[in-house]
Amino acid sequence: MSRARSPLARGLGIVAIVAGALALSPVAAETVKVGVVASYSGPGAEVGRDLDRGMALYRKLHPEAFGGHTVELVKRDSRLPNGEAAKTAVQELVTRERVQLLAGFSYTPDAIASAPLATQAKTPMLLLQAATAWLPQLSPYIARLSFTMWQSGFPMGRYAAEKLQCRTAAVGYTDYPPGKDSLEAFRMAFEAAGGKITDAIPMGGAVEVPDFTPFLQRVKDARPDCLYAFIPAGNHTSSFLKTVGHLGLKDAGIKLLGPGELVMDDKLHLLDASAAGLVTMAHYSSFYDRPANAAFVAAWKKEYGEDSVPNFTAVAGYDAMALIAHLVKTLDGRIDGERAMQLIRGWRYDSPRGPILIDPETRDIVQDEHVQVLVADGGRLSIEVLDRIPQVKDPCKVHKVGRCGEAR
Repeated sequence: MSRARSPLARGLGIVAIVAGALALSPVAAETVKVGVVASYSGPGAEVGRDLDRGMALYRKLHPEAFGGHTVELVKRDSRLPNGEAAKTAVQELVTRERVQLLAGFSYTPDAIASAPLATQAKTPMLLLQAATAWLPQLSPYIARLSFTMWQSGFPMGRYAAEKLQCRTAAVGYTDYPPGKDSLEAFRMAFEAAGGKITDAIPMGGAVEVPDFTPFLQRVKDARPDCLYAFIPAGNHTSSFLKTVGHLGLKDAGIKLLGPGELVMDDKLHLLDASAAGLVTMAHYSSFYDRPANAAFVAAWKKEYGEDSVPNFTAVAGYDAMALIAHLVKTLDGRIDGERAMQLIRGWRYDSPRGPILIDPETRDIVQDEHVQVLVADGGRLSIEVLDRIPQVKDPCKVHKVGRCGEAR
């Protein structure tokens, strides 16, 4: 014989039904605002364009990665690399727009000017381009997904002395913080491996493209075994390499070396065969033979045109959006600066460039570096990998050089 349920039992049953329904219902979607500060005009406009394209491509290929939440990119132009426009943009983004994350920062002065604001607002700030080694030490809310000049310059200095038979080397560099980093990184490793630096030549600034002729003629007259050069990617590199070819440094027996900025994939068509033989150290090229990169390059060409080629700026934007997706999904769309930084430290990802890690201690990227040579094949230039140096931590911090040795 059935029994009538007591009012208490019936009430508990209703509560259980409601709780079950709530558990099965979808969580309300959140909108996460990300402030992107990059150069969208002037000589560095391609940096902003390529970051945007990389970020957009990740979102298109991985819509499920955000846990049902929406990411809104609020973009601001940093214009000239003096930090002023970037600082104003960040101030407006964190106060008026209430962004939960910051990303971009094409140039070192932009990052320097913006770091105190990120600290004050407790807003994570992702460096996608600026390459000066000590930048993450300016704020506990900074993490880097790009590279440091020490990651390419230091291993290249050692490789040049040990594998490329460079006993003497001149260094030419653009006279601003990344250029000075590149000089010191190459010099430290090259001399430790038994090489001798015969000359260190500041070759103008980062804003205006100088006439490289007097600098390179000075190198040619001195005839070192090698010339290691760092200059900003873009118009600087095209002008530099054309002048190298015009003056005949290779014919004079001087090996040309540098970081990957010298041979960005999307600028190879601007060079002639005289650039063949240039050896660089880099963390990304569209020519790298790995499945993740092949898929990335194919998707890029499908989206942006067969003649379009992704470069290291593009892959930084792509990887940044992968990290943002990880934060948004893990934190269920509610971004808290402290919790986000905890997740960023130690984050690992299988990037098109190779496996990457955000160092839990320094908040700097750890990644493979590749020794690569520019080759001419049927009138076209391409990049061939000669060697790989796995999982390079920033040597500036490893060796505690200068400001890299200061407390973080």
